[in-house]
Amino acid sequence: MPNTPAKSPFPVFDGHNDTLLKLEIEAIKGQERSFFERSDKGHVDRVRAEEAGFAGGLFAMFVPSNPEQDFAKPFDPKDPANFQAVPQKQALDFTNRLIDRAEQIAADSGGSVVLCRTAEENRAAIEADRLAISLHIEGAEAIDTNFYALEDLHRRGLRSLGPVWSRENVFGYGVPMACPSTPDIGPGLSDAGRDLVRACNRLGILLDVSHLNEKGFWDLARITDRPIVASHSNVHAICASSRNLTDRQLDAIKESDGLVGINFHVAFLRPDGGFSRDTSLDVIADHAAYLVDRLGEDNVALGSDFDGCMVPRDLGDVTGLGRLMETFEARGFTAGLLEKIAWRNWIAALEKATS
Repeated sequence: MPNTPAKSPFPVFDGHNDTLLKLEIEAIKGQERSFFERSDKGHVDRVRAEEAGFAGGLFAMFVPSNPEQDFAKPFDPKDPANFQAVPQKQALDFTNRLIDRAEQIAADSGGSVVLCRTAEENRAAIEADRLAISLHIEGAEAIDTNFYALEDLHRRGLRSLGPVWSRENVFGYGVPMACPSTPDIGPGLSDAGRDLVRACNRLGILLDVSHLNEKGFWDLARITDRPIVASHSNVHAICASSRNLTDRQLDAIKESDGLVGINFHVAFLRPDGGFSRDTSLDVIADHAAYLVDRLGEDNVALGSDFDGCMVPRDLGDVTGLGRLMETFEARGFTAGLLEKIAWRNWIAALEKATS
């Protein structure tokens, strides 16, 4: 497949990227770059986003166990240093720095980048060809069990939260990245985790199950009064990674009128769970077709994991989104379905989860 940019026929609202973290880590290393200049680093910047038709999405705020790790190298899921606990104050300070960075990007954009707090603000930004940034926490280490920090971060614009990343914290147990493996590894939500679900429901913060283990998933499903959302997960029946969703979990998401955002990380796509950029875009289409069949057309979207994963070579970076849409079209996806997957389903999910 040619490696030439092809703009998506529809704006793409992405359920998960690690671009803020990527920029922050580069700054820590003395390699800061402007988000507004085209770069060959990472997957997303403003110039490539415009070329691709990338309209924004949920920008994750993740606190790594080891901020000094070399993010240019493939993430090592077997290195214990990558899964060490992070103290709450350290996590909160780092999270606020990432919000500061998002706010600065918006301030420096001349109005072309907008921090969005509601589904309607995201929709308006997309329709005005502005880049929409919605703030998401990946792993709630920054949150104290009294939820003072949750309230403060909500005031700063937080609208989406995953209680855990793939490590244990005070709220629950994150599923390890293993393949082949069941996601039924470890205990479920703690009492504090159950309280966090209720607090997010009360504030209108979307709850993301992507890194929860299976017991935690079912704990959340029993408590929440909002649709169940997995922002960046795939199909366990195709790729038996512990990070992917079983058919039973997918059925629960459908029953809740929730959503799954398709993850582009090769090890969560490939049936062999391998780390190889030589992964066909057809495999992403396999996951998409399975999800549409299982969940329906209104409950499938994209959750790329850009700037936080290894994507297929034929995707490359955000400018490959047009090629992905062409792959979906070749699979028989109609224009109406493509538009839903590209952005409309995410806006609807935010409306249901945060209003």
